[in-house]
Parts: sequence; structure tokens; C-alpha cells
Amino acid sequence: MSRSPIAILVPLAFLAGLYFAVFSSVAQFLPALLNGLTVTVSVAVPSILLAYAISLLAGLGRLSSIAPLRWVSVVYIEVFRGVSLLVVLFWLYFVLPEFGLTLSAYTAALLGVSLNAGAYGAEIVRGAVRAEPKGQYEACVTLNMPPLRKYARIILPQALVIAIPAMTNMTIELLKGTALVSAVTLVDLTAAGVRQNQLTYRTVEIFSVLALIYFCLAQIVRFSGARLEHVFNRHLGER
Repeated sequence: MSRSPIAILVPLAFLAGLYFAVFSSVAQFLPALLNGLTVTVSVAVPSILLAYAISLLAGLGRLSSIAPLRWVSVVYIEVFRGVSLLVVLFWLYFVLPEFGLTLSAYTAALLGVSLNAGAYGAEIVRGAVRAEPKGQYEACVTLNMPPLRKYARIILPQALVIAIPAMTNMTIELLKGTALVSAVTLVDLTAAGVRQNQLTYRTVEIFSVLALIYFCLAQIVRFSGARLEHVFNRHLGER
């Protein structure tokens, strides 16, 4: 049976990383890079969880029949989709203090990344819900099912399966977007690599390691998304 290109690239990336870590001069830079990786993960993981929650709320809000809720969702989605993540981070960290609200660098990074990704995720959720067959809604009406139960038991579980591939891509983009948090003084993985390059000028080695680390992180997200999609499909098939 033929193997996918990704199944071949992952062990190659691991071997390349092992070479850089053990046999090359980059070993001396690894502590600084690992410290940066810790910051990246500490921002990315809660940002992903918060972005998922925002995506669900804003996506359903945009579909709501309640006009104020719908318009708040539309304004949020359009603003954060239309403004660069870097500008959002600048606003949260540098501009808000001018209005008397000061956020720590970590809080600004967490909110900025989450709000930016959540706007894109909201459209994914909206599209997935609208992709549900009309018969599902008609069946809920026939069974006189309350709206909350209708979404919790019927609509959302099926919509989430539809949304998983797109949400996985969004999560990978969020992960890569954390490279911008250095703009608010956090020394993440990319910032740590840039600093080490400025000190040693070992450009090829350092940025090759950075590329490998980001690639491996993205594959963790991809494999997790594929596994989650499989579990959801199996669960729905057993219902």
C-alpha cells in the first residue's frame, strides 16, 4: 500500500531535527529555542481553546433570529477578519493603555490571537451549520424539539464533523500566527531564533530548526484533527 507524502515527511523531519540537535552546532542554541517554544505553546494552547469557544458563539450568533445578537456577531467577525493580527496586538498592548486599560504582554497576545482566529472560525461554524440538510431541521420541528436540544443533540454534532477539516487548518494558521506575539515583547520561538541569529549569524541552522519545529507542531494538530474527525464519524454512525 502506498504511503502518503506526509507519512514520509514526518519521520524525515524527526531525523533532521535529531541531527541538528545532536550532531550540529545548533545544539548550543537549543536551550534558548526551547524556552521560546515554551512561550509559543503557552500562548497557542489556551488561544486555540478560547478561539474555538468564540467561533461557536459568534457563528451561532450570526445565525440567530435575535437582531442585536446577530449584528454584534457580524460586527465582530468583519472587524477582526478585516484587521491584521499585528495591528490587533498593537491595539491591545500599546493603544488600550491610552484609554486607561493596561494588559500584560501575555494577556494581549492571548486575546489578540484568539479574537483574530475566532472571527475566521465563526464563519466556518456558520457554514457548517448551514450545510446541514433541510430535512434535519424539519425532523426537529416534527418532533417538537426545543431549540437548545435541537442544536445540542442534532445540528451541532453533525455540523462539527463538517467543520473539523477547516477548523484544523485554522488551528494551524493560529499556531503559525503566534510568531507575531514578539511584537508585544514576548520572546516566542521565532523571536528566540531571531535573537540567536543576531548573536551567532548561524542563519541556515537556526531557521532550519525553526521550520522543522513549526512543521512538527502543525503535524500534531493535523493528526489530532484527523483522529477527532474519525471519532466523531464513528460516534454518529453508531447513533
